Amino acid sequence: MIKYWLLKSEPNVWSITNQENAGERGAIWDGVRNYQAANNLKKMRKGDLCFFYHSNIGKEIVGIVQVIKEAFKDPTDKKKYFVAVRVKHKKTFTKSISLSSIKKHPYLKELLLVKQSRLSVMPIDTKSWKIINKISNIRK
Repeated sequence: MIKYWLLKSEPNVWSITNQENAGERGAIWDGVRNYQAANNLKKMRKGDLCFFYHSNIGKEIVGIVQVIKEAFKDPTDKKKYFVAVRVKHKKTFTKSISLSSIKKHPYLKELLLVKQSRLSVMPIDTKSWKIINKISNIRK
């Protein structure tokens, strides 16, 4: 069963365009150093779908990526405590969904994105996934 997630990245470091340019091979989602976020990475399965969120600059959901390789040792972690996954670009939204609009939505305002805003990897429930996709007007 496919699960849904949200991954945060600073767009000046790694954007949805960078992810799209990575092609079918995708890119490693590494550098996560929060234990709760790392535990969420460990729960991801091949085929799971993730919203791609531009944090700090923009603060908006901009597209979707898919997990293509489950958790493995993060090559950027010298102590070998943390994991990474590999994801590939699936879709870019025509209309990004801002954090401020999510906070105003009667159902979405309960997301961890709002309640635990510093968490970089988080689960998304099915109803929220559907609502956000409907709002987004997907183009790709």
